[in-house]
Amino acid sequence: MRVLLYKEMQNMLKVSGIGRAFRQQFRALEMNGVDVTSDKAHPFDIVHFNTVFEESFSFLKHAKRKGIPVVVHAHSTKEDFLNSFNFSKYIKHWFYAKLKNMYSNADVIITPSNYSKALLESYGYIKCPIKVLSNGIDLKEYERDPKKIDAFRKHLNLSDKDKVVIGVGLLFERKGLHDFIEVARMMPDIKFIWFGTLNKAMQTKVIKNAIEDKPDNMIMPGYIAGDIIKGAFSSANCLLFPSYEETEGIVVLEAMASRLPIIVRDIPVYADFTHGKELLKGSSNLEFATKIQQILKKDMSAMTEAAYQNVSQKDLKLIGQKLKAIYEETIERVKNHENN
Repeated sequence: MRVLLYKEMQNMLKVSGIGRAFRQQFRALEMNGVDVTSDKAHPFDIVHFNTVFEESFSFLKHAKRKGIPVVVHAHSTKEDFLNSFNFSKYIKHWFYAKLKNMYSNADVIITPSNYSKALLESYGYIKCPIKVLSNGIDLKEYERDPKKIDAFRKHLNLSDKDKVVIGVGLLFERKGLHDFIEVARMMPDIKFIWFGTLNKAMQTKVIKNAIEDKPDNMIMPGYIAGDIIKGAFSSANCLLFPSYEETEGIVVLEAMASRLPIIVRDIPVYADFTHGKELLKGSSNLEFATKIQQILKKDMSAMTEAAYQNVSQKDLKLIGQKLKAIYEETIERVKNHENN
């Protein structure tokens, strides 16, 4: 079995959550001995899409004509498209049509949470099986490493005494960056660092204004990968992830793998996590600030260990095994359907 992981929008894939998911899928499959390629010129038995735009849809139709099974990874929903970037509300119907084109023509859809599965089912046009499978995480990459911690603190000129709260994501309004900045303003003795980027023309007015008026203890180093960001997860005091809508949130998995205390907004996608067990949930900036103080004052090791045990079930090796099984089942089902 050879799998084609279809690549579209190269620049976006470098910095987005979809890009990280793509890279993790590739590695997860390689870990399990699956013959995987992103070169569409090579022969393949099944194709796996992570994006929904015209290039992907065109190749999807090509695959269908040849009788090749199609897997579509539903990272995006109608709900998480809104309030992301500038003008998103004006092109939502165009984007919804792209979703429908891809999702209604798949042989199987993979989506990362029970919540996103329920959203997809509510659309009414999806007739194929929908499988829930986490994007996964390479646990080894997020093991505590003093060299990575040192690289992070030196890069941002942080002292050993600095208390640090981090956030990660594109500069979308949906991600709650403006709330992150307001919590920073409420807590001037703590360093707040948001890792992420977005072309200024795509930033909403709310985000532009928030960034222009950010307090002195708010640091925005842009998009950073590698040892520095992994050092941030190991060295910070907590992750504040005030996103209003997610299908999973890879950053939450990364924090769990790093045993970093986590605060999220209390939204449906995190219903499978218990407040106070694996992470803390809040619904307002005041609650976020209160929970940061709680983390700074209390021993959170029981919570971070519970979170680690949870995310250990989403290690890339296990995700690769499940992906392989989905591919094999889909190939067999499509083959049987054609024979009948």
